[in-house]
Amino acid sequence: MRVLIDACVLYPTVMREVLIGVAKKGLFTPLWSARILEEWARAAARLGDGQDAVARGEIALLRARWPDAEVDYSADLEASLYLPDPDDTHVLAAAIAGKADVLLTMNLKDFPTRVVSANGVVRRDPDGMLREMFGEQPDVVAEVAENVRQVAEHLSGETQDMRKLMKKARLPRLGKALSLR
Repeated sequence: MRVLIDACVLYPTVMREVLIGVAKKGLFTPLWSARILEEWARAAARLGDGQDAVARGEIALLRARWPDAEVDYSADLEASLYLPDPDDTHVLAAAIAGKADVLLTMNLKDFPTRVVSANGVVRRDPDGMLREMFGEQPDVVAEVAENVRQVAEHLSGETQDMRKLMKKARLPRLGKALSLR
């Protein structure tokens, strides 16, 4: 499954780490555009000094890990698309050009199902997609989530409850499923 990941999904660290972790395990092939990665870096820069450099380092690692994941699209394709927020047409254009099966975003209202599906793409939210993957591959997703939890615990110096960590990362259904395991 080919999944175009919107910047709003790449930016929160825990969400990104879980998604990239399951991608590394082969549950999906990630896609993005240069513009999506740039949006992530700009959002991270607002967190303070040095955060832009951290994000750009992580972007370089993603590009190295998946050299074919970056999608180019034509200005004509982008101009032919209509979405409620014109600043989001580049995301749908990248999904179409990359032959994505899924457009993964938190901005569901900005990507109407009718418009996205008319272009052969399914719009999904990260929590729903990861919860579904957990149902199909529980051991794989649980292992990835546990690794992310351990890193968060190490970095924060505090105990991290899985369900609370996932809820804070806007992955409440996944967190609940993991806690019931």
